[in-house]
Amino acid sequence: MFSDLREFLKALEERGWLKRVSEPLSPELEIPEVLRQVMYARGPAVLFESVRGFPKWRVVGNLFGSLDRIRLALGELEEAGRRLLEPMASPPPLTLADKFRAAVELFELGRYAPRAVRGGPVKEVVEEPNLLSIPAFKTWPKDAGRYITFGVLITRDSRGVYNLGVYRVQILNEREAVVHAQIHKRAADLFASSPGCVDAAIAIGGDPAFLLSGIMPTPYPLDEYLFAGVLRGGGLEVTKGVATDLYIPARAEAVIEGCVDVKDLRREGPFGDHYGVYDQGGLYPVFKAKALLRREDPIYYGTVVGRPPLEDAYMGKAVERVFLPVLRFLLPEVADLNLPEFGLFQGIAIVSIKKRFPGHGKKVMFALWGLGHMMSLTKVVIVVDHDVNVHDLNEVLFAVAQRVDPQRDVVIVPGAHVDVLDTGSPVPGYGSKLGIDATRKLPEEYGGRPWPEEVAPDPEVAARVKAVVERLLSL
Repeated sequence: MFSDLREFLKALEERGWLKRVSEPLSPELEIPEVLRQVMYARGPAVLFESVRGFPKWRVVGNLFGSLDRIRLALGELEEAGRRLLEPMASPPPLTLADKFRAAVELFELGRYAPRAVRGGPVKEVVEEPNLLSIPAFKTWPKDAGRYITFGVLITRDSRGVYNLGVYRVQILNEREAVVHAQIHKRAADLFASSPGCVDAAIAIGGDPAFLLSGIMPTPYPLDEYLFAGVLRGGGLEVTKGVATDLYIPARAEAVIEGCVDVKDLRREGPFGDHYGVYDQGGLYPVFKAKALLRREDPIYYGTVVGRPPLEDAYMGKAVERVFLPVLRFLLPEVADLNLPEFGLFQGIAIVSIKKRFPGHGKKVMFALWGLGHMMSLTKVVIVVDHDVNVHDLNEVLFAVAQRVDPQRDVVIVPGAHVDVLDTGSPVPGYGSKLGIDATRKLPEEYGGRPWPEEVAPDPEVAARVKAVVERLLSL
């Protein structure tokens, strides 16, 4: 468990997973281009020590550009999901010992709750806001401007539940920026139900678990500060803001406090997004800054997106692993899940199941599409048997080629909600979905016939010739 970004950077550098750049480079196109080329080469995290035009700041990127670095930040990924489920997955307490065990489990969950402190490094400097003083990136030549690409937007609903979300934020001027909170996001739901300017803060930098919690599809009404604590294995230090009534991460590198004016909608975009094209954006609400809190020597963390595989591909794999236990809890037949790095995270999902009855594959694909914003935006779902390695695309293609009759096994769902950024949809946010049932068919699905027996070698013969094969392969 890391207390802040700096502790994590030290650990990365000790392992040779972080490199430094001393040449002065600009956050407009230059630093993003370095990061992009390093990411495509599957290289290290990069700390830029001299940022042209921003003498108070350093910049770091590609923090999460490998699963090894994400595991260093979070530990064993599926374990985080299991920690969240422990109190719900236990049998009901009946005996006194059971009740004692349940109380202990609830106490354990409580240790993941945020811990309020009076101050914190984020309050070392409190000043009038100037968004133009932050080294936000212009990633692509035709982007509409400079964007905060990994700021964690902090909001709180009327019930007091906190939301942490990563949305691209286009800086307009010293005090205003447009928040691209898509309609399916928790923040957009809050904005739609609010009449005025919603208290909000944008956190830059922080401990890695807090940062990654901002991209997780945490189901409402789970408080996302609590979920961040589950991810990091202990409660996050928070402190009361100076310009809002919100709690903010005490050990962030910087926090911009203000509010999101839901009545002030302005044009955002274009922006080169992870689909590899310029998204033209649309009308989104304006964040209006009231105060800038920061460390004396802040480090800006930004990411770049574009055609995969960039850093966000590995973040998608982290989401896949963390939420697999949750998926299995909701759908016990699920064996494994793969969100392929070139599948654009919400473009393609491959799931393996322990099939028990006719139509089981279709049952699972519809269940996945119904799981809130966790899987509801997934455009293509491929369902295979439990003995297919979903991470080996050749095995998946073999299952599709061998076991799919398009008329019987392909499902097209018209008029469905899809990712607003999906370039394939005729209308932003509204398109269709494709499901492919590539499981072996039961007699009821196969015209009354049993599935053909699959070839397998004679084990005794295979054992007898093993030495011959090994000798041939060693030549």
